[in-house]
Amino acid sequence: MALGDEALFDGLRAGSEAHFNVLYDRYFARIYSYLALRVRSRADAEELTQEVFTAVFRSASGYGDSSSPLSWIYGIARNTALSYVRRQQAESAKEERMLRGVAVLPASPEWTFTPEERVREERLSAEIERRMGTLAPCQLDAFRLRHLEDLTIEEISRRTQRSADAVRSGLYRAKRMLFDAAEIEGGDE
Repeated sequence: MALGDEALFDGLRAGSEAHFNVLYDRYFARIYSYLALRVRSRADAEELTQEVFTAVFRSASGYGDSSSPLSWIYGIARNTALSYVRRQQAESAKEERMLRGVAVLPASPEWTFTPEERVREERLSAEIERRMGTLAPCQLDAFRLRHLEDLTIEEISRRTQRSADAVRSGLYRAKRMLFDAAEIEGGDE
């Protein structure tokens, strides 16, 4: 299709996957480059780019004509990058506090999990293990390659001889399953 951005968004608002695919192909490299400069990780930039385009597809009906479609997409990318950076900073601060706490606190029998915390952790671990057992071996492999070996979607696709979309789908299912298990366990408090 040789359509302009406005025409692509009109089609996208009508739910056209073909219009979305053209928009995705047209702007993937730009959005990926933008994010890669901000997050400094190819794999994370790739994953965030997928999040951006998922948000574009889901929220296309909210696009107003006050800016160009590309500016609107960049706005989503900027917000996605800011959220990622905030999460990373919060995780780093938490790790740093934990490390400082471990280094400062004496080894003491009083510094242990409460029985309730121990039971909660054991239940969460068992639930995650149970749910991981429901994943297909290819999904487990993709998850391991992505999150333990920090490979990009394309590298995983080549290594597993599966399409990039199949890898993304498997990764999404695995992550969703982990988040759901954590939310269920967190809701018991």
